[in-house]
Amino acid sequence: MADTSADSADSADSAECRAAGSELVRFDKVTKRFGDVTVLDQLDFRVETGKHVTLIGPSGSGKTTILRLLMTLLTPEEGTIKVDGQYLTHEERDGKLVKPGERHVREVRKKIGMVFQHFNLFPNMRVLRNVMEAPVHVLGLSKDEAEERAKELVELVGLTEHLDKYPSQLSGGQQQRVAIARALAMRPQVLLLDEVTSALDPELVAGVLDVLRDIALSTDITMLVVTHEMSFARDISDAVLMFDKGKIIESGSPEKIFSEPEHDRTKEFLSTVL
Repeated sequence: MADTSADSADSADSAECRAAGSELVRFDKVTKRFGDVTVLDQLDFRVETGKHVTLIGPSGSGKTTILRLLMTLLTPEEGTIKVDGQYLTHEERDGKLVKPGERHVREVRKKIGMVFQHFNLFPNMRVLRNVMEAPVHVLGLSKDEAEERAKELVELVGLTEHLDKYPSQLSGGQQQRVAIARALAMRPQVLLLDEVTSALDPELVAGVLDVLRDIALSTDITMLVVTHEMSFARDISDAVLMFDKGKIIESGSPEKIFSEPEHDRTKEFLSTVL
């Protein structure tokens, strides 16, 4: 199993906020196929609470499939997935693992937030309502509480002056920042980031990455990141996992993976993106 713990110990201030070494996400022998193509092959890995783990590798190597499985947009053919100690892909009944009910899946999935490549904002809602809508209807927050939380998060992503604008009045980078705020508004334990800058014009990428760096460095939220932005991965990651053909072929600290990779396939991949 690939251990995504960082090589160095957590800092003292982080240790006060995190349950050190606790396992938040666990894949146990997960296999996912599309027709005759095996996208994930008996995948084992874990993500510890408070860690930032980045998945790298060529297109089609299975990285985004992992995130989509966690969001229950896909289901595995084999294996199990746990989030915070609870099965996501199954449910325990009478000591047996069975197909999960919708209520069980909803409860576990509340612990997961995701920011997609495309922003998927509600076009008929202003920024403030885009961010507060799900906490009201899914988490059951009062409108006042959800609005206060939304305003704090919109400030965090640097868009306070755009609270009353519609998505069509924002740039792509601004829309993606709203999407980040919306994901955080659900108070997830783990935030999934799926190539969040790939749909942006190059001049807008830096602003979004700066916001995510600030979140990574100033909060204790766990992150699971798929990106081709290697400098960003180096900056925010506790661990980097190199994927190829549905398997983890190398893992380690960003310093090790980017400076001293051992696997020839990792060296070949990095030579094309660095």
